[in-house]
Amino acid sequence: MSKRPLEGIKVIDMSTFIGAPACARFFAEFGADVIKVEPKSGDAVRFNGVSEGRLGTPYENTTWDLENAHKRGLVLDLKSPEGQKILFQLLETTDVFITNWRPQALKKLGLDYESLKDRFPKLVYGSFTGYGEEGPDCNLPGYDFTAFWARSGLLGTLYQKDSEPINLIPGIGDHTTGMFMAAGMMVALYNAKMTGRGDKVEINLFHSAVWTQGISIQAAQYGLGPKYPISRKYAQNPFNNIYKTKDGRFIQLSMPPFDLFYPKFMPLIGRADLVGNPRYTMDSITKNHLHEEFISILDEAFAQKTADEWDEILTKADIPHCVAKVWEEVLEDEQAWAIGVFEKVKYLTGERTMVRQPVTLKSVEKRKYARGPFLGEHREEIIRELGYTDEQLKELHEKGVYYTWDDLREQCGGNLEEEKSY
Repeated sequence: MSKRPLEGIKVIDMSTFIGAPACARFFAEFGADVIKVEPKSGDAVRFNGVSEGRLGTPYENTTWDLENAHKRGLVLDLKSPEGQKILFQLLETTDVFITNWRPQALKKLGLDYESLKDRFPKLVYGSFTGYGEEGPDCNLPGYDFTAFWARSGLLGTLYQKDSEPINLIPGIGDHTTGMFMAAGMMVALYNAKMTGRGDKVEINLFHSAVWTQGISIQAAQYGLGPKYPISRKYAQNPFNNIYKTKDGRFIQLSMPPFDLFYPKFMPLIGRADLVGNPRYTMDSITKNHLHEEFISILDEAFAQKTADEWDEILTKADIPHCVAKVWEEVLEDEQAWAIGVFEKVKYLTGERTMVRQPVTLKSVEKRKYARGPFLGEHREEIIRELGYTDEQLKELHEKGVYYTWDDLREQCGGNLEEEKSY
């Protein structure tokens, strides 16, 4: 196999949950040596199985593997001088440090950027927070549902008027922001290799969410559009709307140039009689507030056929659209499989479909999917690489400076018998 582009790059991943670990996973995917540093209690994602509709066993933790595949695992007591010493020894040969700890906690341990930048001048330091590192709310706990969805305006606008906000699912904001972070880290890493100077990359959920909505948030200043939340019956462009079919499915249309598509689309829904009608130009609909009237025409038409029937008609006519799928359907999507979105992985209960990260390089062979490390799995391997002897390792272990998987297996819900068949 040819060398992966990030082989020789060393990354310390001292982060929890999803966003920052997903960024570190990006480095691991392309060959970097990524060491996941955790406290004895472990990253909370290890224990979220039941609440996410998964199994609770550490031997089939699909979320953990999604964010932490190809990493090595180390448990350190960073409150002890010996544990801090080991981490600083690791940093001496580290290119990238990724963390989402709160700024005050990092400063207390001397792991904030200002404390490290002179000691490790080539280090690229990545800070992932909920709301940034300045301002009145910088120390608030930052989670996907709150900082990305609620604070940014996403949750407060993207639902039907006179109904409740949408049901959120974990990871959307985290994964988006994690990949933004990966882009910034790669820029800083390139600059460090060129100049010998490291840098700090700051990313936060709140800013990332605002940026993804930049078009609409900027337009809101003019006060010309509707005030959200709105009803789909009043969508500004009825051709950028969703419609219910005869069999209760929904089809999303996406035709931004309304007037361009109008003469081609209307005959498809049995309303060729409206082609050329000046009442239903985009300008007329907007000026005369005809959105509800025109959308009702489309509602009536789409209710006459099933989703499959409409899909065939619209696809043949090259109309941008898509049936709104559910997760179970996405798992079987032929296009997703054709472009390498998924990979089958064998677990205790059988094969499971795992989602791959979305960035690929044509010249780089995809890594075969691997599980993330058990808690403390590579402890002695990593510390021994620093030059510690077996006697020193034994002493550090007895003092609780580091912990092994054998120490923590039961805490994580594992057992030796199940592990033998893993």
